[in-house]
This record gives sequence, C-alpha cells and structure tokens, in this order.
Amino acid sequence: MKIKFKNDMFKKARGGYSRLLDISCEQCGKHLFFYQKDGPGILKRMYIDRISESNSINLNTNLICPECKKILAVPIIYEKENRPAFRLFIGAVTKKIVKSNR
Repeated sequence: MKIKFKNDMFKKARGGYSRLLDISCEQCGKHLFFYQKDGPGILKRMYIDRISESNSINLNTNLICPECKKILAVPIIYEKENRPAFRLFIGAVTKKIVKSNR
C-alpha cells in the first residue's frame, strides 16, 4: 500500500508525527478506509482531508457502514480550525495501526 502522508500546519500543530489507521466497522468488521491520525490522543473525530482510499465519503450525510447499515459518525465543521470532519460515536469503529510505505 502506498499512501502519502499529508504534511501541513495541522500536522505540525499536533506534534509533527502521524500514523496510518485501518478503520473498520465495530459491529460487522467491514474495512471502511485508511485514516491519517496526527498527534497523540484518542480518535474523537476524523477530518475529511485525512481519509484515504474511500469513494463513499459524503460530508452531507452520516457515515454509515455499507455492510450492516449502522451509523458510525455524523458530519460536523470543527469550529476551532474550520475543517469538515466526522464526529465518531463511541465504540462505532475499530482502529488498527498499519505500516505504510511512505
């Protein structure tokens, strides 16, 4: 897998390091996409510009698992940075750190 990490002011503001997460539905285990997580801490929201390899992301609708139809997140605009994101429901997704060939 060849995913190029974004290196911008948001990454630098969060400590300058990133990791690639494999995001899956908690209920059915269906792989959804890969996500670049910047900085430390838990995953509360997912910024749209950090989601990779997904063709079904639409900021106008909820993030729904295509397999089991469970609602995983709702769209928001993160006001501090004025960035579109998805606000995750607790326990809706599983995350696994994967290696990428940068």
